[in-house]
Amino acid sequence: MYNGILPVYKERGLTSHDVVFKLRKILKTKKVGHTGTLDPEVSGVLPICIGSATKVSDYIMEMGKTYFATVYLGFSTTTEDQTGEILEKKHIEENTLIEAQIDSAIARFEGVITQIPPMYSSVKVNGKKLYEYARKNETVERPSREVEIYDIKRASDLRFENRGCQFDIRVKCGKGTYIRTLATDIGKMLDIPAHMSKLTRIQSGGFDIEDSLSIEHVQSLHEHETLQENLFPIEYGLRGLKKVNISNENQKNKILNGQKFSKNEFDQSINTLVVMFDTKENKALAIYTPHPDKPYEIKPKKVFN
Repeated sequence: MYNGILPVYKERGLTSHDVVFKLRKILKTKKVGHTGTLDPEVSGVLPICIGSATKVSDYIMEMGKTYFATVYLGFSTTTEDQTGEILEKKHIEENTLIEAQIDSAIARFEGVITQIPPMYSSVKVNGKKLYEYARKNETVERPSREVEIYDIKRASDLRFENRGCQFDIRVKCGKGTYIRTLATDIGKMLDIPAHMSKLTRIQSGGFDIEDSLSIEHVQSLHEHETLQENLFPIEYGLRGLKKVNISNENQKNKILNGQKFSKNEFDQSINTLVVMFDTKENKALAIYTPHPDKPYEIKPKKVFN
């Protein structure tokens, strides 16, 4: 039985569920889950949790992602990417835009921004996913939400062709950010219909695309019985949480038994989720959270034993 985190390279044409299905078949286990959906036309790193590591998938998703995307100025689409039908067109002649204009528009999206999820997305409204409404040509009010862009920069020269203009951007962002919506919103900032024509996720949950393994490579490692040594431990997926070091054996046993604690038993202030970390064994013992009703207590959220 495998336990750990595996950064997988998802090719274009596959859904995230396809990747999970293939890995379950190869590894002969149902305890396989991904850490954030990638659309079929998007390639890149997809961290996969196997075995007991499925307990930390939520925390990996909270660690942020980095994308490399191509923005196309000249027409917008129903899906906000290259797969949709054209909604609006505007011819862009060569050199009618300059890099300074683009860079100024891009810079305005850094920080906390408000997005309206695209109709072709898995966001749920009234119990149904938005794409279910879209496929039936039904319209529904989409709730706006705040997302965070930690860093966004133009990553190429402007390319004028076929009476349009395209350029690449590199975006480091938090959970729930739609890059295709970002592309269309950059266009709106410039008063030009736009869409995202290509997207690759180059980092997710602390894993880089260079470290990602193809499904074929995973199968080969499994067949040669060397896959486990290529898995990252559960602790790797908890790096985004504050760590409380535990060396006292009595405390360690209480933690593994899921007991509550008074906050003043620890040297560090605990006001959010923390990882109780066994310094002797270099292992995560549990995730603790402040008690919702008792301000001076903490209680276990997940115990790893």
